[in-house]
Amino acid sequence: DVQLVESGGGSVQTGGSLRLSCAASGYSSNTFCMGWFRRVPGLEREGDARIATGSGNTYYADSVKGRFTISQDNAKNTLYLQMNSLKPEDSATYSCGAGGRRGSWCGAFSVWGQGTQVTVS
Repeated sequence: DVQLVESGGGSVQTGGSLRLSCAASGYSSNTFCMGWFRRVPGLEREGDARIATGSGNTYYADSVKGRFTISQDNAKNTLYLQMNSLKPEDSATYSCGAGGRRGSWCGAFSVWGQGTQVTVS
């Protein structure tokens, strides 16, 4: 089974940057996509960015487009999220997820890390 462990969260001032990492262990042939998601207490989890692990194709939510960059290092089995120009509304717990395939793109995400807290003030 795939296991995911995030790191890199912290506190930063508005306009600052952080880089989140997600170390993946285990292998699943069902993993087609990896993604970063945020969760704020009382609200549903939101997807910020996704990457198809084979093609490297990416997707970004409008709210983070141009500010966040998702990338992967297959040799290190690590997923990254570079977050620039951070805003207070970006404060959340960020989790990485592993998902399957639906057609030519990402399907449902079924494996999650424990999350890392990002606070922007």
